[in-house]
Amino acid sequence: MEPRVVGRRPRIGVLALQGAVREHVAALRSLGAEPVEVRLPRDLAGLDALILPGGESTTMRKLIDEYGLQEPIRALASAGAPMLGTCAGMILLADRIADGDDPVFPLLDIEVRRNAYGRQLDSFEAEIDVPVLGDPPFHGVFIRAPAVTGVGADAEVLAVDPDGQPAAVRQGRVVATAFHPELTGDRRFHELLLGMLDASVEAER
Repeated sequence: MEPRVVGRRPRIGVLALQGAVREHVAALRSLGAEPVEVRLPRDLAGLDALILPGGESTTMRKLIDEYGLQEPIRALASAGAPMLGTCAGMILLADRIADGDDPVFPLLDIEVRRNAYGRQLDSFEAEIDVPVLGDPPFHGVFIRAPAVTGVGADAEVLAVDPDGQPAAVRQGRVVATAFHPELTGDRRFHELLLGMLDASVEAER
């Protein structure tokens, strides 16, 4: 199989239905990647990876169904494309939702609860140790964040919040955070996504 990216900038999709889209686009551009805003199935063509941003997960779920994006995005994941979900994106990637909703893209062996940290007024920031990213700690911005209430055997906890609750997880080439890395100047989670893409190229070789 030919490598996914040869002699060109990686094309990274950002689900652009609602939420913190432009922040992810800016982060990708700063790292030399080519961001692609994804609104329709045709926008997924030729993508190397996909970001599911923070926002309002119920609205995003409805628009994913309305625009017929569920199956094409599942197919992209099945083809091995790395994915990063932040805040609402974590909810979209979880295979169990404590609130009773059906999963959207069940790619992470975790259970989540929406808005578990409280409402907008309960938003907070904290320094989060993420060993896979090295030092210094990552500045976590938690805004109406989901909580990870269960982690299955197939998922790996990458970081916990100040109370010891899982705040970042990984399973294969899928990573999700309860906080918003795109709202900081720290690009290490975006670099982690691009690093997974590099690893997939090496594996294909």
